[in-house]
Amino acid sequence: MRSFIRNFVPIMRSVISRYRKAALSLLFLTALYLFWWLRVPFLLSYHEQYQLFLFTADYLCQALRIPGGMAAWMGEMVGQFFYVEWLGALLLAVLLWLLHVLTARVLHSGKWFLLSFIPPVLVVWMMADESVLLAYPVAMAGALGCHLLTKKWHWLTDLAVVPLLYWLIGPMVWLYVALQVVGSGWKRLFAVVPAAAAQWAAYSFFLPEWQLYSVLTGWVYYRIPLQVNPMMWIVPLVVLALTLLSRLKHKPWLVACEGAVDVALICLAWSAFSNEKMLLIEQDWLVRNEQWDKVIDRAEEHQVKDPFSAQCVNLALAKKRLLADRMFDFYQSGREALIMPRTRDLTSMLPSAEAFWHLGMVNSAQRYMFDTQESILNAKKSGRCTKRIAECMIVNGHYKPAAKQLGLLKHSLFYRQWAKEAETYLGKEDKINAHPVWGKMRKLRYKNDFLYNYDEIDKMFGQLFIGNTDNKMALDYMLAQMLLNGNVPAFSQYLAWAQQYGGYRSMPLVYQDVVNCIRQNGQVQGSPYLNYLQRLRSNP
Repeated sequence: MRSFIRNFVPIMRSVISRYRKAALSLLFLTALYLFWWLRVPFLLSYHEQYQLFLFTADYLCQALRIPGGMAAWMGEMVGQFFYVEWLGALLLAVLLWLLHVLTARVLHSGKWFLLSFIPPVLVVWMMADESVLLAYPVAMAGALGCHLLTKKWHWLTDLAVVPLLYWLIGPMVWLYVALQVVGSGWKRLFAVVPAAAAQWAAYSFFLPEWQLYSVLTGWVYYRIPLQVNPMMWIVPLVVLALTLLSRLKHKPWLVACEGAVDVALICLAWSAFSNEKMLLIEQDWLVRNEQWDKVIDRAEEHQVKDPFSAQCVNLALAKKRLLADRMFDFYQSGREALIMPRTRDLTSMLPSAEAFWHLGMVNSAQRYMFDTQESILNAKKSGRCTKRIAECMIVNGHYKPAAKQLGLLKHSLFYRQWAKEAETYLGKEDKINAHPVWGKMRKLRYKNDFLYNYDEIDKMFGQLFIGNTDNKMALDYMLAQMLLNGNVPAFSQYLAWAQQYGGYRSMPLVYQDVVNCIRQNGQVQGSPYLNYLQRLRSNP
């Protein structure tokens, strides 16, 4: 037995030493997958809803017309799989893991293996900025892979490789040039010439309408034009620094330092996703998937004091018929806490558009979704918005424009089947009326035309309710909007509607509180509604 142990221990040490790197690499891949799938799946949904990847030659040609277009196209191709969160998380994890593998090959010194985890961890940290696009890690992987492929080629080949690579991955080509110089000698410094010439030609001949800043930094990496996350500059410099560091003599005690740096960066990357912006993105994700109970549960734990959050929570309460009981248990931002006025950005109006849809205000839902899609700053379509716009058009009987929207969706992967099914409803009134959602929307929507006026939206809710007294959500929103406006006399006038049509067994708690405040001339201590009114009047 002792002899067996004496022989077994060295064998195990040899096996562990041999497969340690593979085990750490596999562990890293697993951790990445679990992080994206379980920790921040809503961020994947956020990226997916602001693009619509189409399997058409024209879509590919449009991408290839600009520097970095191939990286953007490949990033969007991966991003479309975020529609299925576990699958999207797996593909993103593989992409980031590939950065680790390529970096390890670039370092080509097994003793510095732990340093290869730093670049992908930094990219994860950077992706806590929701405007960073997948084109960035794709472009970085392209630069690293191309360097490994061509580092032993003759330096004159860079005359052809560098301009082509610039057009495929964008300004990340400078990482390739720097790695060529560091890894293959100073003769490769000549690669600077075709890189600079390619950018100059792109700016002067192909993209004269672009600003020079966009050509130099690559707007395909970031959703907001003329802006850039500083980490986008730092990560390539870190890769270059690690490459230089790997040329130094390694000492055993440095392993602990490498591990400590990895752990510290992982902790920083993890904490970067713990902020109120992520909570708002998660709320929108829950609203999109109609997980009303979870919206309320998250708000009970912590609610961001923002109109966006108030809209999401109020919509969830209304869908659960809890708005009249628990409305002022949560933060109310003011008059816009139910519906946001039209704002040209890509996020603010989404919960309002969803509320309009569930209320039956189909035209307003379509308008808000259209404005949201047109506000995407990198000029992409939105699968989520396009789908809702098509639904609104079908409900309203606008079949030709609906067919155009469905035609786009039919060229996508995950919206294709839905679009083909929706296409069978076009022009078939009886079939639409029998649809569980579209038929209901036709019964709830307005029967008469009138001009939209946000300042009188409580009256618009009232008109919606008068058109169909079974629309209890419209009744709840009408009375809630009167309370948010501080219009207590109007609320008192229409409170009888809640008693007659609301279907409540007893007066809801919010209404009881307001009636009690009226009877006691506002002399009620601890009244949630009085606390709201005081805040409203102090911030008109």
